[in-house]
Amino acid sequence: MYDFHTHTTFSDGELIPTELVRRMAAAGYKEMAITDHADYSNIENIITSQKKIKKSASLYGIKLYTGAEITHVPPEEIDDIAKYAKTLGAEIVIVHGETVSEPVAVGTNHAAVLSDYVDILAHPGLISDEDAKLAAKNGIYLELTSRRGHNKTNGHVASTARRFNTGLVIQSDTHSPEDIMSENMRYLVARGAGLTEDEAKKSLNLTADEILRK
Repeated sequence: MYDFHTHTTFSDGELIPTELVRRMAAAGYKEMAITDHADYSNIENIITSQKKIKKSASLYGIKLYTGAEITHVPPEEIDDIAKYAKTLGAEIVIVHGETVSEPVAVGTNHAAVLSDYVDILAHPGLISDEDAKLAAKNGIYLELTSRRGHNKTNGHVASTARRFNTGLVIQSDTHSPEDIMSENMRYLVARGAGLTEDEAKKSLNLTADEILRK
């Protein structure tokens, strides 16, 4: 199992990084990323700190990818900060998409799917056909999430992605221990969004290598 959208005490999560990793390992995960909320004020510290626990993660049987979730950054700056995150050593870059539960700036989705340095667009809300098509073209995955509020538009995201063969990832946006999804809950999130059995299997069994392969 994988989950490339998680948060720690370095942003608004409840767990320090190593405890989060341990709990993910105990739940059966093999690959994960820590993607704390980031802007220009904290992105260096977030990525530098994660590098220090890669060995700890490996000892727990987890392949940990350093990451960041670019959050509420003006659309005009998204490509630049995503590029900067990669130069700092971020292996997975997520953009906090235009969820219907927060006042995310209009144009965030579009800026994210145009960037060569973004891997996943999280909870993209009522994503447009144009942006879903661009995401597919540019190898950027859209997220189906179990996170309360953000998950209101999972059905729309799934149906729109299907029309353009856009990749989908099933993720928790974990902030606390109870957010970590079981294997069955991951399946239910996928099927609840309207994915077929085959579509759910494809999304649930992705690896980081596949997601990062542009």
